[in-house]
Amino acid sequence: MELTLWTYEGPPHVGAMRVANSMRDLHFVLHAPQGDTYADLLFTMIERNEKRPPVTYTTFQARDLGADTADIFKSACQESYERFRPQALLVGASCTAELIQDDPKGMAKALNLPVPVIGVELLAYQRKENWGAAETFYQLVRTLAGGERLAPGQKRPPRDPARAARCNILGPTSLGFRNRDDLTEVLSLLEMMGVEVNLVAPLGASPSDLQRLGEADFNVVLYPEVAGLAANWLERSYGQPMTKTVPIGVGATHDFLAEVAELAGLDGVPDLGGSRLPWYSRSVDSTYLTGKRVFIFADATHAIAAARIAKEEMGFEVVGLGSYSREQARDVRAAAQALGLEALITDDYLEVEEAVAELRPELLLGSQMERHIAKRLGIGCAVISSPVHVQDFPARYSPQAGFEGANVIFDSWVHPLMMGLEEHLLGMFREDFEFADGAAPSHLASEASRKPEEAHGNKQNTPAEGPAWAGEAERELGKIPFFVRGKARRNTERFAAERGLDLITLETLYDAKAHFSR
Repeated sequence: MELTLWTYEGPPHVGAMRVANSMRDLHFVLHAPQGDTYADLLFTMIERNEKRPPVTYTTFQARDLGADTADIFKSACQESYERFRPQALLVGASCTAELIQDDPKGMAKALNLPVPVIGVELLAYQRKENWGAAETFYQLVRTLAGGERLAPGQKRPPRDPARAARCNILGPTSLGFRNRDDLTEVLSLLEMMGVEVNLVAPLGASPSDLQRLGEADFNVVLYPEVAGLAANWLERSYGQPMTKTVPIGVGATHDFLAEVAELAGLDGVPDLGGSRLPWYSRSVDSTYLTGKRVFIFADATHAIAAARIAKEEMGFEVVGLGSYSREQARDVRAAAQALGLEALITDDYLEVEEAVAELRPELLLGSQMERHIAKRLGIGCAVISSPVHVQDFPARYSPQAGFEGANVIFDSWVHPLMMGLEEHLLGMFREDFEFADGAAPSHLASEASRKPEEAHGNKQNTPAEGPAWAGEAERELGKIPFFVRGKARRNTERFAAERGLDLITLETLYDAKAHFSR
């Protein structure tokens, strides 16, 4: 176990909670010590849910360890059933409770409750949050899916051509990155194609709904991190094929629609409109973005999608690609290899920061962790994946999937670069009293309310360590565009350090520029 300040994923019981919180009429009894209830805040504070998750904690304390914690768990199960009357009861243990080995599943089964009891072994010291969500959903599907399963070697009977094709949409969960809006977009695309949606799960489904999973002709897998395990089992048990493409980006959305058309037995893909992203990408206003260096680090689904969009649809140069999703590491490595890169697979944010600092990209696409990294390094950033902050659960419609999602992606990626250009223009006029560093925003304070030295000040930033900068060199550095100034400073300081120079003069700055331009 490694002590760290930040983590990309929580423990597996948080993943199980995400699935439980997504569904209706399902209750989760979590064997956990007092203090593990912190996870409720992820849903009430970060996702801004109006009610707390459907989870009962045993909340045993240190003094309880000398007695029988099993009795505490069994009482919690019985009381939860009597109070909430769920259609099914999910039981498991948190990472701390796993150490006392109380066997939640066996204890709950012994109560003979009149509802299905699904136990999940969450392997807290080997696995993490997304695996916990996938394992929980898989156990629910395997236990509750109804209908007749196929015998080994048996094939699914063909669909009646008089009936429209039906699909399940699998993967959207509570706390998922833009899952709510992605689902709306995908539902709209499927409706326009004439494909019926049999069931969406786990988001919005009940345990009784899962009994209808076998009625669909195929499955749409939106988030393989959560739904891949269950979808593979449904393919083996019910003969339901599944989509392989996640519709994030214009090209991926077209590929997804073609895949759905093939699985649904449709004659081609109807014209469903499109995104404004391709037009923007070809426009004069966007030509200065071509070739921008971008580093991508996210969950596997969004990292792979972002790499394709960056290279094929935005004209960026992908200089780094990685993910913390170890279960999907093979797919990320394949995507990186296609770009001539070696994938960075890690859950250590310090390794990510080191790689970003070394590669010096102009745009960083990642999670809220990468947002902090980008801020420290002075790089533009857009959040494309969990883990996220409350601001990444907007009240507005803001999908990532489908054609409208491509519009949202274009805006969120381009705006940090556009703001970099704006900062550069402000820097060009920094000697003007209106744009001096000490000047307050024009809409917040009038010229009369400021002191002359504040209005005309031009405070220079000095490095905290390394070679000192002469005043004329520092002023010349300030003329370099905002979004590459940090790189120019680092290169010059490295150039000076390698030559044993204690003071960076104007001549040193020019020499460094000539050296790194070769």
